Amino acid sequence: MPFDASFSPSRRSLVQAALIGAGAAAVLPAHAQGTARKPGRTTDTVRLGWGRGGLPLLAKVRGDFEKQLARDGIKVEWIGPFPNHAPSLQAVTGGSADFGFGGSTTPALAAMLAGSPLVFTQFAVVEPRSTAIIAKDGSGIDKVSDLVGKSVAVNRSGLGEFLLVAALEKHGIDRSKVKFVYLNPPDAGPAFSQGKIDAWSMWSPAVDIARSEYKAHDVFFEGRDLDFLIDFNSFVTTRRFSEENAEIVRAVNAAYAAEAKWAGAHPLEAETLAQKEAGYSDAVRDQQASYKRRWEIYGVQDAAFLQKFQKAADWLSDRKILPQKVAVKDHLARL
Repeated sequence: MPFDASFSPSRRSLVQAALIGAGAAAVLPAHAQGTARKPGRTTDTVRLGWGRGGLPLLAKVRGDFEKQLARDGIKVEWIGPFPNHAPSLQAVTGGSADFGFGGSTTPALAAMLAGSPLVFTQFAVVEPRSTAIIAKDGSGIDKVSDLVGKSVAVNRSGLGEFLLVAALEKHGIDRSKVKFVYLNPPDAGPAFSQGKIDAWSMWSPAVDIARSEYKAHDVFFEGRDLDFLIDFNSFVTTRRFSEENAEIVRAVNAAYAAEAKWAGAHPLEAETLAQKEAGYSDAVRDQQASYKRRWEIYGVQDAAFLQKFQKAADWLSDRKILPQKVAVKDHLARL
């Protein structure tokens, strides 16, 4: 193009100003409508898994959690309910949820070892621990040694399986002498009630319901009979989500920590909310409330906690509950 001598500096400035003004006009309405996103996130909505118990349930029904995130311009969508952690993890891996429902670290580690692109965002230790191996009254199963030759329902690579392994080990019983029946909770409950299995290794409130409705009793009780922690509550997301939405991950962590503080201070109210969702009896609710659970929250940068978690992971892999060794530090969100 020939040089246009009439394109003076003053004219060029006017054109540049007009172009800048046009760009600003295109951008300003979006800002005016509040649609611009804050740094550290690619979305304004977070999809959270939930089940019929635990912190996500309380967060969902109370509403304070959503209000806290709304102050950061984050909208919450609840995905669920999930009966246990495995399908919750699958939902995150498959892209239908952003966070799991705060379940056991053991199936989360198993999923990570299998190649799922998941990372831990936060952990919780719940005290007192109430997972138990139960059997029906009159079954002749009153102590761990009575499980020899019997069938016990457990969830694979989960809380139920590791508790049974730990109980047998503590009492010097080879695991080959007990039949492990791998069932998820929705299937294990009916199997136990119908007598298709002899015992069940399960967590609250299902074991409390079974004691009440199926006349069951404890054979091995975690809080009383297990001397150390092997498994923890945990929240997970995908590595990509944690990297692209670190601000949302931190906000979700903070909101769950606030929910944990409320639950610890209001045990009866918390258990009443859980009862309304799960539909169990007042007797079960009162048993749950009597535990007066405390939720202790730990971040992914807590070195002392991570040391305990690594020791637990090593215990699980040494006993083939996890298929191989795992370095937990390789599966943490970088916040």
